[in-house]
Amino acid sequence: MPIKVIITGSTGMVGEGLLHACIDSPDIERILVINRKTVGIHHPKLKEIIHPDFSDFSGIEAELTGYDVAYLCIGVTSAGKREKDYTYFTYDLTMALARPLLALNPEMTICYVSGMGTDSTEKGRVMWARVKGRTENALLSMGFKDAYMIRPGFIRPLAGAKNTNKLYTYLGFLIPVFMKFFPRSSSTMETLTQAMIQVGLKGTDKRILEVMDLKRIAPQID
Repeated sequence: MPIKVIITGSTGMVGEGLLHACIDSPDIERILVINRKTVGIHHPKLKEIIHPDFSDFSGIEAELTGYDVAYLCIGVTSAGKREKDYTYFTYDLTMALARPLLALNPEMTICYVSGMGTDSTEKGRVMWARVKGRTENALLSMGFKDAYMIRPGFIRPLAGAKNTNKLYTYLGFLIPVFMKFFPRSSSTMETLTQAMIQVGLKGTDKRILEVMDLKRIAPQID
């Protein structure tokens, strides 16, 4: 049956790609996006909530019920940030939404966009990897019906996307080369988003999904 989904981070690169894929998918019945600023897309099955404070969702909890899957795509770069600040944006804000989502939708599946190289031990030397690992571990242990950690690597962005990371824009001429020589750490945005939709619909046998797992779930794309 078609499912109802929540997406955060749809003004970012992965979230934007996922939103377009969900709009196009006949398996997605309703989409709620929660953003600090408008995504600028209008569609009959799309509802948007502008919510400036991602540390407190108590004011919109009535809008968060009745959903099957939540895709948490919000994130910030760790460049130039202290661990305390990066933890706030990555861990604290994720937990601030995950807790009410679980309370309001106990049968919900949650999919968290993490990153290749995330440190599940939380003890490594790389700050962002430790913090992402802490966030993954917390989500996996919360008690959601299903929880999946999505670890994309290099992503070939959608043509014409508004929110493509500047790095991809500057190095666009290298994308075909990278895709050819590093297939285990790169995928298209189409592969990533179609795999995420399939995971939300049907689940999968692994809880932490690396690039090759995503390609296995969406083999028709790459």
